[in-house]
Amino acid sequence: MQMSQRPALRNYIGGAFVAAASGESFDTLNPATGERICTVEQAGPAEVDAAVRAATEGFAVWSAMTGAERGRVLARAAQILRSRNREIAELEVRDTGKPIQEAEAVDVLSGADCIEYFGGMAAGIHGEHHQFRGAFAYTRREPLGVCVGIGAWNYPIQIACWKSAPALACGNAMIFKPAELTPLTAAVLAEVYTEAGLPAGVFNVVQGDGRTGQMLVRHPGVAKVSLTGEVGTGRRVMADAAQGLKQVTMELGGKSPLIVFGDAQLDNAVTAAMLANFYTQGEICSNGTRVFVHESIHDEFLARLARRTAALRIGDPMDPQTQVGALISREHMQRVLGYIESGRRSARLVCGGRRAQDPRLAAGNFVEPTVFADCTDECQIVREEIFGPVMSVLRFSSEEEVVRRANATEFGLSAGVFTRDLATAHRVIALLQAGTCWINTYNITPVEIPFGGVKQSGIGRENGRAAIGHYTQLKSVYVELGDVVSPY
Repeated sequence: MQMSQRPALRNYIGGAFVAAASGESFDTLNPATGERICTVEQAGPAEVDAAVRAATEGFAVWSAMTGAERGRVLARAAQILRSRNREIAELEVRDTGKPIQEAEAVDVLSGADCIEYFGGMAAGIHGEHHQFRGAFAYTRREPLGVCVGIGAWNYPIQIACWKSAPALACGNAMIFKPAELTPLTAAVLAEVYTEAGLPAGVFNVVQGDGRTGQMLVRHPGVAKVSLTGEVGTGRRVMADAAQGLKQVTMELGGKSPLIVFGDAQLDNAVTAAMLANFYTQGEICSNGTRVFVHESIHDEFLARLARRTAALRIGDPMDPQTQVGALISREHMQRVLGYIESGRRSARLVCGGRRAQDPRLAAGNFVEPTVFADCTDECQIVREEIFGPVMSVLRFSSEEEVVRRANATEFGLSAGVFTRDLATAHRVIALLQAGTCWINTYNITPVEIPFGGVKQSGIGRENGRAAIGHYTQLKSVYVELGDVVSPY
């Protein structure tokens, strides 16, 4: 998709880009420069209805195909994504502001891995057989119908793949609405699926803001909604979906603990803490932003962390040497800077804490990676999700204490534990209230492993075999081989 060849980005419905009848549009901006990338046509009621009709028609064709046939289409889509990795990664960088080294190494390729994984699983999605005396029963695992995926702006192409791949493997059709701040690569994914042989209407992309999302969630032709977003949006989506008793899965926010015990391999723990706070400018929901460090190593951990954080390279996201790019928008940058000011009042600033000082970056949304120490559990920066490059380091003295403090949050997406003692690691992980956990590493999310949270961090799971259950429904069939037994 060459943006220069299209005056406006349109909605992709029924296998083609179509003009919006609403007459509304919005611009998508490059976070690193503030420059306009393109104009995007806003989907209104006409486009939402058209997308549901197209998806319903596509579902009839796609669900009638065998799982093996569907798997071959998905395998081709994965190959096409990989062949276009650099092109799509560059588009993702322009849209998100993240460094090209991240987008090229992770974003597109992890999406391709997801499509390949579920494509390989498609032929094996089936029910069970049960034998009885004179009878047998079986279950059928059937697709739901038209599913809606609502994406977030931090990993646009990856999230579009995480939602569409299991849905399509199970025989569903999908309407995907990307975040309005990052609309570009979902449209490319639609083209990729079409090139791979996906029937028209099976994957549609509608563009727009929260109004478009609400119309999709409330539409009577939609069977299921999958959202990645923040908690407030999740509550609204759940309330709207409840009107039609639609199935819902949600991956929401987090304020995750990363616990470093006194016997941890120190440099490894520092590396993980940096990845868990500064990768993608800290705009990752599973980030371990509450870094609990045992008092016996706290000062040395902080010293090493400060030295390495101060050396991180902030710059043009298209530069392969850049390690920290731009935040998604000017509004979000101001929000992050507001949290940093709050941190200055309640904790000790160790490093960072400002907009990037390089005058060449003045037009973009760049914030220095920031570390606070002497934090308490009551600090705003410790309690609330910031979604930016801001780390809070907290001191602890005992296992019982740190588990209690780590769980004292409404969130429960992720957690990490660093220790050489695996008995301690497994014991603590079992006590932490989080859906996705790591031991001696952080934020590794292979598609084979379910990903999701507990408490206010979500419902259901993405990825792994668990995702199949969220995109299918079970039908039970009992077969009597003899005469009906009756007391009459």
